[in-house]
Amino acid sequence: MAGFTNTIENAVLNHIFGRTTYTAPATFYIGLSTSGPGETGSLAGEPSGNGYARVAVANNTTNFPAAANGSKSNGVQITFPEATGAWGTITHFFIADAATAGNVIAYGALEYPKSINSGDTFYFAVGDLAISLD
Repeated sequence: MAGFTNTIENAVLNHIFGRTTYTAPATFYIGLSTSGPGETGSLAGEPSGNGYARVAVANNTTNFPAAANGSKSNGVQITFPEATGAWGTITHFFIADAATAGNVIAYGALEYPKSINSGDTFYFAVGDLAISLD
């Protein structure tokens, strides 16, 4: 299950109801976490060091094809750098608007948590990173 944080929910509501204009980032940064960021977008579980870095993905129709049935997913494989040490057991992903810190826009739980150790390369295959509205 994936969802949006309060930050983006408020931005979209304000945009739809004429208070402010929301402009989507030109680049999204996909990150991993050992805990759910939740509605507040907490990054307490994001790995640090050992080769971990968020992956920059341009916000375009190749990388994120048109939504269907209230859902949108990645159109290309998203591959993280090879781990040079343990990152912990990854249970969630998130989409942020910056390479470090910034605002978490959306997040979701992995169907199968994955323990990342030295030499592992984590990736989302095409269509595996899905965000939906219900």
